[in-house]
Amino acid sequence: MEARILLVDDEPNILSALRRQLREKYDVETETDPTKALAGLDPRRPYAAVVSDYKMPKMNGIEFLHAFKGKSPDTTRLMLTGHADLDNAMRAVNDGNVFRFLTKPCDKDNLLKNVDEGVKQYELVTAKRVLLEQTLKGSVELLSEITSLVNPKAGERINRARRYVKYLAEKVGVKDMWRYDIATMLSQLGTLILPPGTLDKLLSGKDLSGEELQMIEMHPVIAKSLLSKLPRLSQIGEMISYQLKGFDGSGTPRNAIKGEDIPLGGRILRIALDYDLALQQAETPQKAFLRMERDSEPYDPELMYYLESMLGVEARYQIKTVSLVELFPGMVLHEDVVSLQGAMLLRKSVELDKDKIDRIHMFMKHVGIPDTITVLVPEVA
Repeated sequence: MEARILLVDDEPNILSALRRQLREKYDVETETDPTKALAGLDPRRPYAAVVSDYKMPKMNGIEFLHAFKGKSPDTTRLMLTGHADLDNAMRAVNDGNVFRFLTKPCDKDNLLKNVDEGVKQYELVTAKRVLLEQTLKGSVELLSEITSLVNPKAGERINRARRYVKYLAEKVGVKDMWRYDIATMLSQLGTLILPPGTLDKLLSGKDLSGEELQMIEMHPVIAKSLLSKLPRLSQIGEMISYQLKGFDGSGTPRNAIKGEDIPLGGRILRIALDYDLALQQAETPQKAFLRMERDSEPYDPELMYYLESMLGVEARYQIKTVSLVELFPGMVLHEDVVSLQGAMLLRKSVELDKDKIDRIHMFMKHVGIPDTITVLVPEVA
């Protein structure tokens, strides 16, 4: 696929000339108005490089590329101008807004050479980011799988809570949803320290000993400590460490922080995990919510409002037994997927996506599983 290049210059004739020099190798788009160029940026279709004139109406090239960097930081930025002045060149490069500073007239070979280098820079930056994201995703999934293997109840709880967290986070308009999902996936990492059966007792509502309660209070801090050793997870560790903190200041960690000073991720985890706990002990989602509402001081009032609205969403699931070919993304496993030999393959409460459905078909082909699976099916409104 050809790399996408954006050319911005208020002189249409110059744009046409530049486009002719680059179109044989790149997918070139042009714009005479820098403000329209900024307004038309689509994060789903980023440009590999942008080439801007310096002297333009409404904003100059440095201002434009600075704003462009804020909207598309990975795009390589080049400036082409007939007003070549050293101060502007130094400002543009030192501010980190420009990769190359070229002067008009710029011959085709020189222009193409610099655009080529800009595209290579973009490819290096994006490849590095993708590698980091894949490494991070793999590390998180590994830790989550380990938690589920060692403590299956914790794994089931994570799978249920991910739906609640996603719903609440979307309602409050968070931008970095991936952080909240990862925080949920790793929220029970610290439960690995719990003695066997402790989490079962908690979920079933049985009385816990003083030592068991103390260890449960410790598990978020232990998870935070473990995650501090991984890059880019410090903010997520902070969310996890506040999952037992009440909006009224109660709970752990025992400090003076309360209300909206508590990290939003911590507040969302607290209400999602407490709802899951109440749901395990109540007969219906409505009874679980009423149980929380009777003692609502530990919960963010806005999140409680959204939790109540979520009950209608949860009620729109039907329990069905379907064949493997009837599976589709959005279904939720209502029972474990177990091989014919009794090996655990996927735990209940997992929301299915294309990858998980492909895995189920692979299990069917190579391992052997039952022909039907019981799932929660979202009703179409």
